Amino acid sequence: MNTTRLSLFDHPFFLGFDRLEREFDRLKKTSDGYPPYNVEQTEENALRITVAVAGFTMDDLAVEIENNRLTIRGRQNEGDGTERIFLHRGIAARQFQRSFVLADGIEITGAKLDNGLLHIDMTRILPKSKARKIRIGGADNAGQDITIEGRE
Repeated sequence: MNTTRLSLFDHPFFLGFDRLEREFDRLKKTSDGYPPYNVEQTEENALRITVAVAGFTMDDLAVEIENNRLTIRGRQNEGDGTERIFLHRGIAARQFQRSFVLADGIEITGAKLDNGLLHIDMTRILPKSKARKIRIGGADNAGQDITIEGRE
């Protein structure tokens, strides 16, 4: 049975977006739901990601940002020097990695661990307007001011 996979990126308007499609596929495969998290808007231009990391200490966690990708890693030290015999083990003690792709202009303002929840706060930096006046000269060298809006 030969099946052809179609996606939004197969449309001719999206030529050259294959790298983005591969990134979406990779993110879908790595999302196993652990640890659970919330994303909330705390102010008009502020966001907070809250990750449930019960049992992890600050030394067990790492938060990094590189190329607009926020990555949270957790790894617990299993050995505390004592031999433990579990009759039931329902509390996960596994390592994890959770990544979030951040839009341009998002800046991390802080992170804190509170009662088993890791809170990462961020704000959206609004770009300054780059509107400026351009003088246009005519054939008689008399100029007229017009406004041209430019963005980076």
